[in-house]
Amino acid sequence: MQAEYNAIVDPRPHPLQLQAWRAFLTAHARVTEVLERELDSERQLPLAWYDVLVQLSDAADGRLRMHDLARAVLLSRAGLTRLVDRMAVAGLVERVPCEEDRRGTYVALTGAGATALAQAAPVHLRGVERHFTRHLSDGDARELSHVLARVIEGIEEEP
Repeated sequence: MQAEYNAIVDPRPHPLQLQAWRAFLTAHARVTEVLERELDSERQLPLAWYDVLVQLSDAADGRLRMHDLARAVLLSRAGLTRLVDRMAVAGLVERVPCEEDRRGTYVALTGAGATALAQAAPVHLRGVERHFTRHLSDGDARELSHVLARVIEGIEEEP
């Protein structure tokens, strides 16, 4: 089976690079899984909802256009539409028509959303520290940030 895989992949990444790729995927999956579990257990807030609340909180005027929010949270537009619908029903966000472009819609953070974020942030940040950052020295963090920024830049430069 390995020989068949090797025959169809040309050029193949170096084994050390593949090891780094697999470690990245595994670490990401495990860390996000435990962060999701902690937020759900302690604040009954899905991690994707937390991500939306953070993005809106960081945005000017506490709002973003749907397509900008979709890019920020790495969801498809359809996936984000359903998520925003559920969050709006829960009172955490609201849709606001875009005055500059009647076809566009903003998603805005509500007071209840800001409160939910303020309550969830300590849980999330504690988890990030416990499950991720405590394993990195300052040098590790700088290097990892630098490497991942290069990956992101490389992808964004592609046609």
